[in-house]
Formats: sequence, structure tokens, C-alpha cells
Amino acid sequence: MARYTGPKTKISRIFGEPILGNGKYLSKNSNPPGQHGANRKRKQLGEYALQLREKQKAKYTYGLLERQFRNLFDEATRRKGVAGEVLIKLLEARLDNTVFRLGIAPSRPAARQLVSHKHVTVNGIVVNTPSFQLKPGDVISLKNKTANNSALTSVIRGKNPKFSWLDWNEKEMKGVFIAYPERESVPENIKEQLIVELYSK
Repeated sequence: MARYTGPKTKISRIFGEPILGNGKYLSKNSNPPGQHGANRKRKQLGEYALQLREKQKAKYTYGLLERQFRNLFDEATRRKGVAGEVLIKLLEARLDNTVFRLGIAPSRPAARQLVSHKHVTVNGIVVNTPSFQLKPGDVISLKNKTANNSALTSVIRGKNPKFSWLDWNEKEMKGVFIAYPERESVPENIKEQLIVELYSK
């Protein structure tokens, strides 16, 4: 499946913030990418450009393609609640994102690979679909063979305590998706209302 595999720092420099977790390199060079990036001033963006920028930022952050993202947005509009907030909740409920949030993988691409290679189970069943939508109460864990692989388990860092919608048992190597997160609990700097306005045109 097609996905972005180019330089992560380049994407961060486009948006001027470390959306892919490489802030160390962004602090060294925050100019826009390209040969003349240092001499090019950041233009005042119009309404459409700002909306498109937020959508692209969300897609790169969570590692989705356009069709996947549009389908998820359509699902968000069908559910009860504010469409933008529901969209963020659905993005956070993806299996690959949850594996990353639980600290099982160091990044979302690494979490995606871990899921695709059948190392992760949901409620005891192997799931190899990164976009799998979790429901409150679902239990995420590693296969027994994977849990005994020191090369894979050595990168597990444990859940960040600020992610209150997740629970991680380090001893049993199991995590629980407790509930859909509230928007203010999600740390990503995404203005979801701009995305809703873009798709509403």
C-alpha cells in the first residue's frame, strides 16, 4: 500500500512544527524545505490553504492516505457529536495509533509495522490491520512468541501517564482501550474544525 516514506524532517519543516516527532532536527533548521527555503518567506495563507494544511497535517501525523482519511471523516459525520471531535476520537482509536500510545512501539510507523507483521492481538485474536477501530474495553497485547522476543520488547517504554483513556499493565504486557478520548486530552496540534470546513464545501 502506498504511503509516505520520504524524509520526516522535510514534512516537519513544511508545517514548522515537529508533527512526526523529530523536533531535535527541526530546531537546527526550521526553514521551509527546498534549495531556496532559507530565503523564502512564509506567505500569509488564505482560508482554503489553511484548511488544506490542517488536513494534510492530520494525514501525515496519523499516517493515512486521502481515501482512508475521507472515509474516516464520513464515518465521523454519521456519528453523534461534533464531527471534528469525533474524527479525532476515531483517529486515536486506530489500532496502530493505540499501540504507539501504549508505548509498545517508538513511533506510529513502527506500530503500523508491528501490527502488519501479526505481532499484536486484540481480545486474544491476532489483528494485522493497522486501521482496525478499537472499542472501549478492548484488550491489546503482544503474541506470546513476540512477548518473549527481547529484540522487540526492549523498545517498549510504557504508556505516557497523561493518556488517561488507556491502561497499560507492564507485567502482563497488556493494554486496555478504556474509552474514546476527550478532545482536550489529545496532544496533537490539529485544528479539526478547519478540516470539517474543508470537506463541507
